[in-house]
Amino acid sequence: MPSLPRRIMEYAETLPEGAPICPSALLHMGNRAAIDQALSRLARREQLLRVCRGVYVQPVDTEFGVRAPSVEKVIAALSALWGETIVPSGGAAANVLRLTTQVPMASVYLTSGPTRTLRLFAQVIRLRHAPRWQLVAPGRPAGLAVRAMAWLGPHEVKDGLSVVKRSLAQEDLDELAAARAILPSWLAEPISEFVSCG
Repeated sequence: MPSLPRRIMEYAETLPEGAPICPSALLHMGNRAAIDQALSRLARREQLLRVCRGVYVQPVDTEFGVRAPSVEKVIAALSALWGETIVPSGGAAANVLRLTTQVPMASVYLTSGPTRTLRLFAQVIRLRHAPRWQLVAPGRPAGLAVRAMAWLGPHEVKDGLSVVKRSLAQEDLDELAAARAILPSWLAEPISEFVSCG
């Protein structure tokens, strides 16, 4: 019978890129202490990457060498695993919507869960707990607009909305209008004016 680390790696190789490997999913292979020890050994050899406590991912082999899995794929998988909403930060949203040319230096995501730090080789990803209103419409342009406006702040919202309007479809504007009920007044009021001017 193959060793426990070999069986863990065989299992890891069946998973899609960025899929989390957790000790509790491996209990059919052995007892918890042996699984923890095998995962630790595989992480020391960099056959697996320890993303955070109790979560590992497999690096990706390419013709140019080994790389970490895509951050977006890891974040999507962790969002599903933990049952949390995880979205790009306001600075990243502002960059996507062309409200700034600055590219955020650090990978920061907002989450409905606790604040924590993830690692993929040398890359550090910060998950920062955010209020519910900053997590609206995950994965959609209206949500990007809300997070970008939160990043800009109260004094630049009106100018930001006039720029964002060019890249939002009518359904995105409708979704943005529908989100006003949970937004702080400094953001809900200019959005109301913006939507009524159409």
